[in-house]
Amino acid sequence: MLLKPLIKLEKVTDISVSVLNKYGIKALILDVDNTLSTHHGQVLTDGLTDWLNLMRENGIKMTVLSNSNSKRLTPFAKKIELDFISLGLKPLPFGYLRALKRLGTKKVDTAIVGDQLFTDTLGGNFVGVKTILLTPIKPETSLRFRMKRRVEAFMIKKLKIVNTEE
Repeated sequence: MLLKPLIKLEKVTDISVSVLNKYGIKALILDVDNTLSTHHGQVLTDGLTDWLNLMRENGIKMTVLSNSNSKRLTPFAKKIELDFISLGLKPLPFGYLRALKRLGTKKVDTAIVGDQLFTDTLGGNFVGVKTILLTPIKPETSLRFRMKRRVEAFMIKKLKIVNTEE
């Protein structure tokens, strides 16, 4: 099922090296908004810097893929010291394929980490990378996002998507 993630966790810092090893994941494509920071925010989530360092120390390759523009992403990417792909057009495959090329990894070794079923998980599953769905950091306030989140909540319940145990 294209909407069902391989792994479901609360927050990015819950992704442990042991979970990645269990699933053979050697590289992460990271979403930004409501995954690493609040929607359009520049403040790093608690523990993010330590988590990024832990991933680097364990040889996990990482890049950012976002539908946001480079003006929004450039200062954030500098803070976390990662390359990024802006205007990724998720869930379409183009951004994912560029990220794989940049990482130099195979689909089977790579996972997308994000907070949205209809962009991150759908696109990742369609392209063939592994998928890690996180709970959004903070609910968005726009009508479009509120409606999308209601549909996502329905699908999460229908598909019985629950947090993955280590």
